[in-house]
Parts: sequence; structure tokens; C-alpha cells
Amino acid sequence: MRAVSLHVFGRVQGVGFRWLTKMVADQLGVTGFVKNEFDGSVYIEAAGEEEPLDKFIGAIKASPTPSGKVDRVDEKELSPLPSYRGFKVTG
Repeated sequence: MRAVSLHVFGRVQGVGFRWLTKMVADQLGVTGFVKNEFDGSVYIEAAGEEEPLDKFIGAIKASPTPSGKVDRVDEKELSPLPSYRGFKVTG
């Protein structure tokens, strides 16, 4: 089990990015949250088993929405492991 934070830059607000991120997380069994930031970016914290979490990160980097465009993803490992219940869309 591991957890990461992802700070996603590009055309990621107003294009359904957060809701499709939740859909991908739910399909893969990844927990955490996604929220919009004031600077137009999106912030994600996600936790899961190694393989599903890697697939989730790959989907985020490829942009889960066809109308969005990911320019950059800043990824950090989170420690200690946070405890989430499901995957939530906030802010």
C-alpha cells in the first residue's frame, strides 16, 4: 500500500476532470480525494495497492477527459499513509 499527492497542471478545470478522476479511482479501487485549486490546477491525494495506484497515476498523466489537457504532474509520496474512505470530489 502506498499513497501519493498529485498536483496537476494544464486544462484541468471546467472539463469534467475531477469527476472522471473519481470514476477512474473507483474502477481501480483507489481511495483519496480530488479538488480544484485557485491557480487553475487540480490537487489529488490517492492511496492504494501498487499496481492499481500506478494505473491511476498513468490515467491522470494521460488526462482522463478528452477535453482536458495535462501539461505537468508533480508527484510526491505521502508518509505516513493517510486513511481515506472511498474517493471524494471536493472543492
